[in-house]
This record gives sequence, structure tokens and C-alpha cells, in this order.
Amino acid sequence: MKVVIAGGTGVLGRRLAGDFADHGDEVVILTRSPRSDVTHRQVQWDGRTVGPWSAELEDAIVVNLAGELVDRRPTPQNVALLRASRVEPTRALVAAASGLVRPPALWLQMSTLAIYGDAGPDLVDEVHPVADGPPQMAGVAVPWEHAVQGVAAERLVVMRTGIVLDRDTPAVDRLARLTKLFLGGRISTGEQWISWVHATDFRRAVAFIREHDDLDGVVHLTSPHPIQNRDMMASLRQALHRPWSPPTPKPLVHLGALFMRTDPALALTGRRCVPRRLAEAGFEFQYPTFDAALAELIGRTAT
Repeated sequence: MKVVIAGGTGVLGRRLAGDFADHGDEVVILTRSPRSDVTHRQVQWDGRTVGPWSAELEDAIVVNLAGELVDRRPTPQNVALLRASRVEPTRALVAAASGLVRPPALWLQMSTLAIYGDAGPDLVDEVHPVADGPPQMAGVAVPWEHAVQGVAAERLVVMRTGIVLDRDTPAVDRLARLTKLFLGGRISTGEQWISWVHATDFRRAVAFIREHDDLDGVVHLTSPHPIQNRDMMASLRQALHRPWSPPTPKPLVHLGALFMRTDPALALTGRRCVPRRLAEAGFEFQYPTFDAALAELIGRTAT
């Protein structure tokens, strides 16, 4: 079967492309700038307007991962960029699908658990109401999901995803670097919940969803065991053989985020999300706990 991946040149997109190819599928990458190091067939698009690339969607599996990296300062300009980089490609894909004789068989729409904003200690599953803000979280995710509603596809799955942990990605690299520098203490109170998923389980969940026609609508792709920041940092210190480190108070988080050009809310807010629908369908995680994921990603012998 043909699989069309928008935003398929990133780490996660490449891994998914490889999985589909191994399954025997024909993989097509929609990209603004074709790259010589991508082995799958690439088709150029501008991410905004319908063009000749539309024919690729006919009776295909569409995987929409398009969007700029979230790890940036929460300025109005950056929030607008994050929103446009998700909404515009989604609208273009939806418009392209509407003109096809045979619509896509399956539409896998990337989204984020940040749509719930700062949910505190509440246990969040797929029926939990979305939040009104903050702008760089729910303010981006809500219009992103709204853009795909009504798409001409036989089945639509909106994949609300936790932080995807993988090698050579900002989430893991930054946490490991800070911990190695003896800055691995809890952030602020340390009570904020982190919803995460190992990249392998994300990819396995995508394959699982493909084979289970009863899964549609919103599905959480996140570990069944979210972790509080204080416990996450303790696990990182243990894995990297670092001693106890003092906590980072909230004002220092804001100051550090300014220098690192990131959003302090990424560290100070949290969501305690669980994958209820995947669990009910029988999906089993290979890395259900943060320690198991960390052992695979970093290893207990890391220095």
C-alpha cells in the first residue's frame, strides 16, 4: 500500500518511513526541500496549496507530522509560526483529499497532549476536555486538530502524543546534558506530571492502530505510566551516575529558558495522561516505565 508522510524528514518521520517500507509499503515523503540523504521517494510541495502532489493521496495511508519544533521562546511570532506550520499543511492536505475519487484509507494525524494545557494531578484520558491555553500549547493544538475535522478519509485517527523519547532528539539530549553537568535536580516543586512515550512504542502503536479498524478519533500515544518531574530527574541521575542535585527554583527556570531560547512552561507545566483506548484495544508497551525507556536509551553504563 502507498503511505504518504508529510513532515517525514525528521527523526520520527524517518523511523516511521522505514517501518512502513519494511512492511512492504510504498513510501512517499512530502517535503518542501528534497534531501539527498532520504532514501524514500520524495515529492515536493509548499505545505500550503494544493498541487500535483495531491494525486499521491489517492487510496493511501496519510501520516501528517508536519510542524516546526516546539522548543522555542513563547513569543507571539513563535506561537504564530508553530500554529501556521501545523494548520496550513493540514488544511492543504484536507483540501487535496476532498478532490480525490478514492479518498485516503487511513489518516494518521499527529497532535499533542499539550492540548490539555497544565492539567495538574488529574488523570487525563481521551474524553478529558481540552484547555483554553497557554498559547504555545492548547493555543496551537486546538486549531491544529480543528483543521483536520471533516477530512475525506475512510478512517481518521488523531494521535495525541506525549514527549517522544529517542536518541539524538532535543528532549533526551538536553535532559542528559543538564544531568551530566550536575544540574539534574527537580524543576521547581517537581510535582508536575510528564507524559512521555519511547519512540519504539510510538512506532509500534502506529502499526497497531493501522491493524485495528475500530480505533478512530482521538487516541493517546503515551506511556501508561506518566512520571512526576522529581522522579524523572532522580532516574536520570541514577542512570548517568550523578549525585543528588539541588532543585532549580522557578525564577531560575525562567532565566535559564531565556538563555536557552526555550519556553519555561515546557518544564513548569504537566499532564498526567494515560492511553486508555490503546489499553482497552489490547496494546502492550515494550517500555511502559520511564526507567525501562531510559535503560534502553541511555544505558546503565553511561558516564
